[in-house]
Amino acid sequence: SKEAYEMLSDPQKRAAYDQHGFAGVDPNMRGGAGGEAYGGFAEAFGDIFGDMFGQQRGGSAGGRQVFRGGDLSYAMEITLEEAAKGKDAQIRIPSWDNCDTCHGSGAKPGTQAKTCGTCGGSGAVQMRQGFFSVQQTCPTCRGSGKVIPEPCTACHGQGKIKKQKTLEVKIPVGIDSGMRIRSAGNGEPGTNGGPPGDLYIEIRLKKHDIFERDGDDLHCSVPISVITAALGGEIDVPTLEGKAAIDIPEGTQSGKQFRLRGKGIKGVRSNYPGDLYCHILVETPVKLTEHQRKLLRELDESFKRDGSKHSPTGDTWTDRLKNFFS
Repeated sequence: SKEAYEMLSDPQKRAAYDQHGFAGVDPNMRGGAGGEAYGGFAEAFGDIFGDMFGQQRGGSAGGRQVFRGGDLSYAMEITLEEAAKGKDAQIRIPSWDNCDTCHGSGAKPGTQAKTCGTCGGSGAVQMRQGFFSVQQTCPTCRGSGKVIPEPCTACHGQGKIKKQKTLEVKIPVGIDSGMRIRSAGNGEPGTNGGPPGDLYIEIRLKKHDIFERDGDDLHCSVPISVITAALGGEIDVPTLEGKAAIDIPEGTQSGKQFRLRGKGIKGVRSNYPGDLYCHILVETPVKLTEHQRKLLRELDESFKRDGSKHSPTGDTWTDRLKNFFS
């Protein structure tokens, strides 16, 4: 290998090689019948370029190149409840089975495939590029080593028919959007006996009417009336397991957050479920009757007489405006 690198970096030796091959740069080599004396530099170049390009080839089966099948992906939508509890699901995916007409040969019944004349059945050809050769997949047989003069009309020479296959998929507890489930060996079939690829099931959570998920925690908005916000009281809030009661203290404001421990979701890698956060929204009443309007005006006058003591911040909006412009 050292001699080969020296030759590449020496302009005179490189020029001699371009004109006469290895004999032009190796005094131990002589021209002869068949050109079989490839020692010295030839072995050095074999080591170098074998290391560079040999690893790029696929494996082989009976002299043919073997390739692993490609991976497939399948998008699955599930509900938040299904993610929280897990489930066993069935999916249908396209698969390739041997053709019933030609039994997988790809050839018309009564005929058979022949050895490829381009590669001699190896599935690969040597392409010379400058002073070295590179092995490439045969362009005629595409690596199979065989050609089919009369293809099967049922599968068009493919040897396989596309069908639908049903798979059982186990959805683990706590799975979330963006996670994938691997189903080994259910991808595209390999070539020339190569192993099949894998199927990756990509999970997407459907939008929920009530809850939003954040990791193992859940969030929901809980509207309450002005009366409940002012006077307090007990209300029911939704959880994935049913209803839960929480106490609303007097004077609760919009945006107040209540935490229910353990009412979230147990994640895939978690030992315990997360929490549920209830965000309070105080609703302003609409479509009031005249009597209700009168009552609210009387209440407003009462608040004004009491000054700012009913304000949660300790002063009124009017007071803040006065301070701002003063």
